[in-house]
Amino acid sequence: MTDEERREQIMRFIYTLRSRGVTDPVLLRAFEKIDRGLFVTGFFADRAYEDTPLPIACGQTISQPSVVALMTEALEVTPRDKVLEVGTGSGYQAAILSQLARRVYTVERHRTLIAEARAVFERLDLHNITAMAGDGSFGLPDQAPFDRIIVTAAAEDPPGPLLAQLRVGGIMVVPVGLQDSVQSLIKVRKLENGYDYEELRDVRFVPLLEGMAKD
Repeated sequence: MTDEERREQIMRFIYTLRSRGVTDPVLLRAFEKIDRGLFVTGFFADRAYEDTPLPIACGQTISQPSVVALMTEALEVTPRDKVLEVGTGSGYQAAILSQLARRVYTVERHRTLIAEARAVFERLDLHNITAMAGDGSFGLPDQAPFDRIIVTAAAEDPPGPLLAQLRVGGIMVVPVGLQDSVQSLIKVRKLENGYDYEELRDVRFVPLLEGMAKD
């Protein structure tokens, strides 16, 4: 693909996001700057600019761009925020967040995926992302509290350890539900005396698993 063809693909990609209801100009600029084509390699590379989830290594997926946009918008990220992402995957979501937040910490149980994501972050010169291999289901207590937490795998309930690492006034976005059923994308806002829950839409994500993977 030539540079001109890639630019045309990205323009059509942004138009598709607009047509799906993504209107925030700051968010759209992030999607325009972060080339999804760099995060989709191999057999599915020619479908990188479609609004669809695609398989990546280790049996995982790169999320549908309009869902990435929805989750990012729901986080209400500000330039001063410190964000935790659980489930790095391809690294695409973290890269989008890097355009909006002060600092992004992203954790992935598959070492192969972390290595590949780090390589793309370096290529894009994204220095405000800290990517590490680890069991994200327990968060990063040493870096807590976080202003925003995003979970890109489905839990049966909003994970207690992650809620505990959320700053009062902070927001967590997490898919909730069993793997073989319809899941709900939940927005949780931490209050002084509890939590406020908002159901956003039905989604389908891989399950949130404890422990490190073998690959």
